[in-house]
Order: sequence, then structure tokens, then C-alpha cells
Amino acid sequence: MALDVTPTPSRVRSAVRGDDHVSDDKPRDVVDLLIAQHDEIRRLFDEVEGAGGEERAAAFDRLRRLLAVHETAEEEIVHPFARRHLADGPEVVGARLTEENQAKQLLSDLEYFGTGESGFSRRLGDLRLAVMDHARQEEAEEFPRIRELSSGKERHRMAMAVRAAEAVAPTHPHVGFESAPANVIAGPFAAVADRARDAIRNVTRRHLG
Repeated sequence: MALDVTPTPSRVRSAVRGDDHVSDDKPRDVVDLLIAQHDEIRRLFDEVEGAGGEERAAAFDRLRRLLAVHETAEEEIVHPFARRHLADGPEVVGARLTEENQAKQLLSDLEYFGTGESGFSRRLGDLRLAVMDHARQEEAEEFPRIRELSSGKERHRMAMAVRAAEAVAPTHPHVGFESAPANVIAGPFAAVADRARDAIRNVTRRHLG
């Protein structure tokens, strides 16, 4: 039987506190946390590119889960803050959303064709270029200004929501469930993003609203 990972209030509270198998060494500042996710996304691209067969399919599933969590967190938390507080917020956010939509379309194509198709590697390369260029733009244009314009407490609260999303769509099995891959949310990017969005909104209603 698959482990229930529905983002209930109690599960989200546990993830926010860091006691729901969420590693205590994860950054508690949202900017640091998202930059750490950029590094993990880069590592997962390497893993997918270097694998084959079932290992490649499993690595790609981990990659798209993290992309779903990451992009949903930015859309629900980071971009709204930037839009409100940056002098040119609407323009900056508009450019980032355009990049994200391009990456989502490339990822959708990969999901449709599958990891075993002959064109997968080329399409994966296109996705990697789009995602990592987007990450560089965020780290150069958006994240430093968010750090400057927000308090440590605000960034910690935003990180709570990201951690909750990670808890319901992890890229690695929870401690104690290494032999039970059903404990992670699988499926297309959109389905994982929906679950991550539910978890984020659960936290924002309680802590950021």
C-alpha cells in the first residue's frame, strides 16, 4: 500500500518544524534554500545524463519532482514578494515567468516522449540549458534583492513553505522507507506541482497570511 503523503495540517506542521524526516541541515533562509535546490537540480541533470534504462527513468522522476517543488515555490512565494517589493518587480517577475513557462513546455515534451526515446538526450539538454539559465537569472537579478528587502524572519517563514512542499514531494525516500519507493509522489510534473502548491498554501495561510 502506498504511503499517504496528503499535505494535511499535521503533516505540514511537522515538515515546517523539521521533524517529518526533513533534514535539519537544510537552509532556513528561503534564498539559501532555493540556491541549494539549484545545486541539487544541476546534480540531478548530471545523474540523468549519466544513467540508462530504469536508472535513467528513476533519476528523471527525481529531477521532475524537484523541478515541480522548486518552480511552484517560486511562483507561490518568491515571485509575489518580488512583485510587491521590487521597484521593477512586475518586469522582473514577468521575465522569470516567461523562462519558467518555456522550461515547463520542454519538460512536458520530455514526459510525453519518455526516457527511452532516441531524442531524449537532446531534449534533456535543451531543458537543462533553459532551467540553468533561468537559475542564473534568478540568482543575479531576483534573489539578492529579495535578501536585501526582506528580514531574516520573513525569509525563514518563506522557507517554511518550501520545506513543507519538499516533504510531500521528496526527491529521496524518507528515512525508514528506503525500500518503499511508493512513499514519494510520482506522476507528471503538473500533478506533483499541485500537491506542492497545496502544501505551500497550507503554510502561507498560517504563517504568511
